[in-house]
Amino acid sequence: MSHQHYDVLIIGAGVSGIGMACHLKRECPGKRFAILERRQSLGGTWDLFRYPGIRSDSDMFTFGYNFRPWTGGQVLADGASIKQYVADTARENDVEKHIRYGAAVKTADWSSEDKHWRVTSQNESTGETETYTASFLVGCTGYYNYDQGYKPDFPGEEDFRGDIVQPQHWPENLDYTGKKVVVIGSGATAITLVPTMAEKAAHVTMLQRSPTYLMPLPSVDKITLALQKVLPEKTAYRLTRARNISISRLLYERSRKSPKAMRGLFLSIIKRQLKGKADMRHFTPDYNPWDQRLCVVKDGDLFEAIKAGTASIKTDHIECFTETGIRLKSGEELAADIIIPATGLEIQMLGGIKPTVDGQDVILKDKVIYKNVMVEGMPNAGMIFGYTNISWTLKADIASEYLCRLINHMDRNNYRVAVPRDTENSLGDDTVMGSLDAGYIKRAEDRLPRQGTHGPWKAEQDYLKDVKILRFEAIEDGYLEFDGKRSHAARPEPAGFLRPLRSALFGS
Repeated sequence: MSHQHYDVLIIGAGVSGIGMACHLKRECPGKRFAILERRQSLGGTWDLFRYPGIRSDSDMFTFGYNFRPWTGGQVLADGASIKQYVADTARENDVEKHIRYGAAVKTADWSSEDKHWRVTSQNESTGETETYTASFLVGCTGYYNYDQGYKPDFPGEEDFRGDIVQPQHWPENLDYTGKKVVVIGSGATAITLVPTMAEKAAHVTMLQRSPTYLMPLPSVDKITLALQKVLPEKTAYRLTRARNISISRLLYERSRKSPKAMRGLFLSIIKRQLKGKADMRHFTPDYNPWDQRLCVVKDGDLFEAIKAGTASIKTDHIECFTETGIRLKSGEELAADIIIPATGLEIQMLGGIKPTVDGQDVILKDKVIYKNVMVEGMPNAGMIFGYTNISWTLKADIASEYLCRLINHMDRNNYRVAVPRDTENSLGDDTVMGSLDAGYIKRAEDRLPRQGTHGPWKAEQDYLKDVKILRFEAIEDGYLEFDGKRSHAARPEPAGFLRPLRSALFGS
């Protein structure tokens, strides 16, 4: 067993972890840090998922880091390209050497006496254990359970004589050429799998309990390509980001304020795409836009597969699996050689780590989140948690910037401990992801930290507001306690009237 001390310890080498490390290098030079990564490669989600067609469901000009332009005109990038982008970012910012692969974090305990975190990790292939201490801990694990997704127990599943394939554990050499495939689900994974597999399969059926709002999006942005020809790379990137952020915010806000009108808009777009080749009931959700995430359809490929007859959609419930497929509650039977349960995710905070403070368990469901970056009562700890209504990385970037600001502020004032304190009983009923009504979020209510009812405890999923709060508002705001003493509320740092807006749209 070895023991090493760091100023900052980052858990996870995915998009958030690599981004946090890059911000540390840029904004806190000289800090000694390490990244603990359970897998043998960086990339997180983009290293794990290997199913056909895996791609982003956010545009890459807002999903890319604010400090490193996503080049080219590709809007929805494939998984391999995103992983390469993350790897190139790590290499260019010289953070690759700080990654400790094969380090599955098992425990994290804060010691008030020693004023540091004590973290143990295990190499799952060798059983070797290592211990680290760190002045500051940052969780960058996302919210997926990487070991398994959510899969209901289907009656008669053991009777099915074909292959049942989990998207999260896709077999490397699965041959589905000429096969009949049923994909169970209607989320982003199913929307991606169906048209991709339909290119080789005999037929692909998407079996859903209820429809999802869909939006076609071109895979290439011709306007951006034109801008890149006449403007410097960074300028073209910032202009495209500003445009895409504005459009995403507009769609989300209008959906919340005028759901009936936006519902009509989304459904009319789909109707035009289908041109009468499918029943609109399969595309008409029974909830309002953005009660659940909107799914993008790359180049309208799902609609093209349906019109070509290589794919179809069934809206029904499963009665049972049979030897040759699935029997529906309507009495219809779907023949299948391969069944793919794309039935959603299992949420897991901090990669399953159960943190403790002075030996006492931190029960996240009883805690309120501070600025959506720190957890009430957890000293010297950050949690990078991206947006659910726009690109994850927009929040990951500004959350990392805030933690760097906090660390630098502590250094300037010789503070050793910073902890958010909720003295106003702000704990609300909604989780940190409470703006969405999706099944995977409802299933995880007992694992997610809460958001508050007001102030810095409320997570509003609003990028422009968060830019103002995380980039410009004073660190000592009356809610953070430093070295056991409550900070006084201070006026925000002077930013000018337009600076936060300009910073949000065009970068810091």
